[in-house]
Amino acid sequence: MGIVLDLDLPAPALTAQLCDLASPSGEEGPLADAVEAALRSLGHLTVHRDGDTVVARTALGRPARVVLAGHLDTVPVAANLPTRLDDGVLWGRGTVDMKGGVAVGLRLAAHVPAPASDVTYVFYDNEEVEAERNGLGRVGRQHPDWLAADFAVLMEPTSAAVEGGCNGTLRVAVQLTGTAAHSARWWRGSNAIHAAGPVLQRLADYQPATVTVDGLDYREGLNAVGISGGIAGNVIPDRCEVTVNYRFAPEKTEAEALHHVRQVFDGYDVRLLDTAPGARPGLDRPVAAAFVAAVGGEPRAKVGWTDVARFDALGVPAVNYGPGDPQLAHADDERVHVAEIEACEARLRAWLAA
Repeated sequence: MGIVLDLDLPAPALTAQLCDLASPSGEEGPLADAVEAALRSLGHLTVHRDGDTVVARTALGRPARVVLAGHLDTVPVAANLPTRLDDGVLWGRGTVDMKGGVAVGLRLAAHVPAPASDVTYVFYDNEEVEAERNGLGRVGRQHPDWLAADFAVLMEPTSAAVEGGCNGTLRVAVQLTGTAAHSARWWRGSNAIHAAGPVLQRLADYQPATVTVDGLDYREGLNAVGISGGIAGNVIPDRCEVTVNYRFAPEKTEAEALHHVRQVFDGYDVRLLDTAPGARPGLDRPVAAAFVAAVGGEPRAKVGWTDVARFDALGVPAVNYGPGDPQLAHADDERVHVAEIEACEARLRAWLAA
């Protein structure tokens, strides 16, 4: 018999129960089973399942619908389970990223049966691995109607502050060519690695922009993240490749971001490796403004990429909001203050009731 989740537990204790059921990416099945069973026991929710993603929805006929989403998986355990509670701090894998947020979502699903807006709760698999396995992305492709909403909250750790939208990201390879030769007769060749010098200088000279989108400042960045070339210690290399990562503000499309990078490296062969769009925060929408007013604090931009971009692609503005210091995500000493979990639950409960 699988584990039985107790949604009447206080959110920090439920967080510990969720964490102690280890669920590294690809192994979420037992936890998804427990989440599904707990949600199906609640008469006010309609529950769907796709793989190891569980979606539960109210159907109250409210004028607006919001989504609360969190992923069930964690990075691999590193001798940091079972959890332990020490002086108001809960330690262990998943406490930050992001079972504290999942616990809050489950508590709200159980104990707010008549919210002011209809709510869709999404608990999904495979967020910490390659994008094609992501459960939220899979549901968005196969069941977009399950995710239809006016606003979404992704409960990524933000230290209980609103982080709106996210930057986009792309990687390109700047390819350089030369002529191979024996290094003892180097003058007979042309060194492709040496040719990378001007490319690196362009990056060193580049002045990244800070772009204001919906009142939030998104700091861009263009950086070399890898360089490769050469086949042997006595051969002048005829090929070199500089891998460049561009983090771009969400007012740019992926095509516009790629065009900008090609302009920076005009005259060079630039090959796109991968790309993901940014997401606007949509804080100008009334439902988003109501969220910010309810949870308090000064919203800030999410500079990294998160799954809010998947909601944005579906036309749903989204923010990141959840307990835990994001700088402790994936750390061996992952830990969260229980007061932060409790504060997130209280603020979200007030928002849903408003």
